[in-house]
Amino acid sequence: MRRVRGRSAFAIEGRGDGDDGGDGARMRFLRGLFPRGDAHDRQSVANRVRMATDALPLLLLADLIVAAGLWLLCRSAAGGAGPWLIAAPLLAMLAAGAVIRLVARRGKGAPAPERMHGFVALFGMVQGLGWSTWLLASATGLAPSRWAFAAVAHGGLLVVTTLVFAPVPTAALALWLCLAIAATVALGPWAAPLLLPLLAVAVVMLGGISERSYVASRRWLASAAIALKASLLLGEFEESGRGWFWETDDRGLITYISPQIAAALGLPADRLLGTPMTGLVLHEAGDGAGSGAGERTLGFHLATRLAFSEIAVRAAAGDDVRWWSLSGRPAFDEYGNFLGFRGSGTDLTEMRRSEAEVKRLASYDSLTGLPNRILMRRTLDESLRDVAGRPKRAALFMLDLDRFKMVNDTLGHPVGDALLRQVAARLQRVVQQDGQVGRLGGDEFNVVLPGIVEHNRLATLASAIIQEVSKPYMIDGAHVSIGASIGVAIAPDDGATADALVRNADLALYAAKADGKGVHRFYEPEMHASAKDRRLLEMDLRGVMSESGLHLVYQPVVDALSEEIVCFEALVRWDHPTRGSVSPADFIPVAEEIGLIPQIGEWVLRTACLEAANWPDPVRVAVNISPIQFANPALPGIVLSALAAAQLPPHRLELEITEGVFLNDDAATDAMFARLKAIGVRFALDDFGTGYSSLGYLKKAPFNKIKIDQSFVRGAAVPGNRNAAIIRAIVALAESLEMETTAEGAETPDELALIRSLGCSHIQGYIFGRPMLSDEARARVAGSGKLAMPGLLVTRDPRVAVLRSATIRSARGTEPARIRNLSRSGAMLECAIPFRPGEAVTLDLGHGKPVEGVIRWADEDRVGVAFDEPLEADQMAPQRLVRAANG
Repeated sequence: MRRVRGRSAFAIEGRGDGDDGGDGARMRFLRGLFPRGDAHDRQSVANRVRMATDALPLLLLADLIVAAGLWLLCRSAAGGAGPWLIAAPLLAMLAAGAVIRLVARRGKGAPAPERMHGFVALFGMVQGLGWSTWLLASATGLAPSRWAFAAVAHGGLLVVTTLVFAPVPTAALALWLCLAIAATVALGPWAAPLLLPLLAVAVVMLGGISERSYVASRRWLASAAIALKASLLLGEFEESGRGWFWETDDRGLITYISPQIAAALGLPADRLLGTPMTGLVLHEAGDGAGSGAGERTLGFHLATRLAFSEIAVRAAAGDDVRWWSLSGRPAFDEYGNFLGFRGSGTDLTEMRRSEAEVKRLASYDSLTGLPNRILMRRTLDESLRDVAGRPKRAALFMLDLDRFKMVNDTLGHPVGDALLRQVAARLQRVVQQDGQVGRLGGDEFNVVLPGIVEHNRLATLASAIIQEVSKPYMIDGAHVSIGASIGVAIAPDDGATADALVRNADLALYAAKADGKGVHRFYEPEMHASAKDRRLLEMDLRGVMSESGLHLVYQPVVDALSEEIVCFEALVRWDHPTRGSVSPADFIPVAEEIGLIPQIGEWVLRTACLEAANWPDPVRVAVNISPIQFANPALPGIVLSALAAAQLPPHRLELEITEGVFLNDDAATDAMFARLKAIGVRFALDDFGTGYSSLGYLKKAPFNKIKIDQSFVRGAAVPGNRNAAIIRAIVALAESLEMETTAEGAETPDELALIRSLGCSHIQGYIFGRPMLSDEARARVAGSGKLAMPGLLVTRDPRVAVLRSATIRSARGTEPARIRNLSRSGAMLECAIPFRPGEAVTLDLGHGKPVEGVIRWADEDRVGVAFDEPLEADQMAPQRLVRAANG
């Protein structure tokens, strides 16, 4: 291969299509002579070779026609050799052409494009040599008149050959060169000036034709590559499911649709062809937003030939709900005739489902499936106002679960979540169609009751809810018991707006919890002052630890026989700077709600241990441990730290634990008992009989003592009371388990005598002393350790059995009562109000002079009242009592 300026033709050919300069024509010609090396050039060569081979039949036909004419012309030539000189090269050319044609059409087995390019060039040379052979052989045998015909035949043949070999200029050039050389030899030197200009013109023409063929081929290849890439991308786009395509004719009938949509509709694609495009969407508008409207919009645009973009329609996919987004544009030909629509579509089903799920999550509680706070607020607003804005009557229940926080802290959040789901199911089962149940968050629920305002009906429903929610639950093999408190507000009497009704129902709920929980309360205007006071109490309690506002008092526990002090129970007290002494019954529940119990409990434990170090060795100190503290894995470390700081032997510390710790009666509870028992501390089961667990824990829990709750002690000495039988059973149970018993709340000699007769080993109550400060406790145990109480153990005033009506007034209001017995210092009454010990009351005995007193004990519908001042003799006179009884 020749070199050009030190580079091969391949290297020169490798310059870009936009090369300029003096070599431009030569470069274009060389590009036609020699194939390029990159992928696009290989394809270009293949295309040009294909064009030349496809035209070979035309060339061979022209060869036959010219050969036939020349054969007729040369039959009378001298020597008779002319026809055979025509037949021989003709057969060679036909055979070579047929071979080239067959090789080119072998498909995958065909040679490489560059090799086929050489084969076609070789065939051009064969063509030129064949006709040159005839020219040389017949130059002297033809008459001059026949040469004109031969020249015309050869000229036509050269034109056809040039057209056929134009895509492969190398073949055409070989043909021309052979014929030019043959003509020069046959006709003499005078033919060269004639043929050389023709050859130059042919070279330039071939170069131009080749360049145009090359450029056209390159353009075609580029367009084909772009089309192929677009087709691949569109195919991948369809297969990925991100979108699909469709096309209709001028009548709106489908002419193309992606196979994915046909599969989604459950139909073969060919069945959709020829059907209306509007038939792919539903016509009814009854499901969802805009299904019918979307169909009408699609039909409108197809009918009016207007472009549309991303209109949402529901697909006619049978029972399967599917949504599509359609876009389309009308198509027109070059004369403006409407051809139909072409467009695309995307599947909106998952997006619609996601939107629906987001909407559901925004309106419903994910744990219980109940309406959440937002939806319940909307429901309450709709229940209070009709469409015209006129007020309507409705009721609102605010419900809070009692002891749920204890379940969550001791059993863990998974159990708490399972419990909430069961509570939600029970609430729905009780309320049914009367109202809407919702969850506000945590353990708070509410119930909206449109149109129900009758107090009796609301009270019955609230009681049914409390009763149902308070039934035991079985969760993960453990029995769990909780309660419920309900506050009730009625619109429009208790509030005409949703905010007012919610606020007042909350106040009623606080009142229900303050009244001992497990009850319902209707809203009363006086509750505002009580709620404000509770909020202030909560704020003060948060700062009480930093301000050292708490202190401990110690109540003695004595031996039932020797009456010697064996233990002091440490009790926390709060002296408020403005409120005075705040009862633990008031601030301990608040401390539980705001999470201060662990902090307060640890302070009590450390302070009590430090004080007990000052007592004689036999005297122990008892400290209450809440279930929240017991569930804390750090409790053994805290106990060890408190004992070490006080230098107190472990056996002198007694931990009083309620039955609440057995809510989570599992390995963690057993492990905590084992760790604390290993320290050497004692255990007492506090408030026995008032909890909600089974007795199974007694067979494995390492208790040293059972404390009988004061609710069983008070009134036990009253004839007909069943408490004595309960105490006797508890004592027998404790003795069989080798445990001590402590009776709490003993206040009268009769109760003391009864407790001793029933076999209790220890006694704790006011009869042996109220809770006292640390200095007084030290003084009590500094001597013999036996309490000196002259004057305490006196027989109470004789009682008179009376059955008559009376009136009892308290902060709860005025309530009728019935006196069962009466003495100078107190009375026993039957009353429907569940009073609590310590409440101040005023009795109207019917003789015109009210008697002030305080509730000393309460047992179901009976209460014991201690008078502030003894009754006078005339007030106790039988005739006065009889007159009062007779009215």
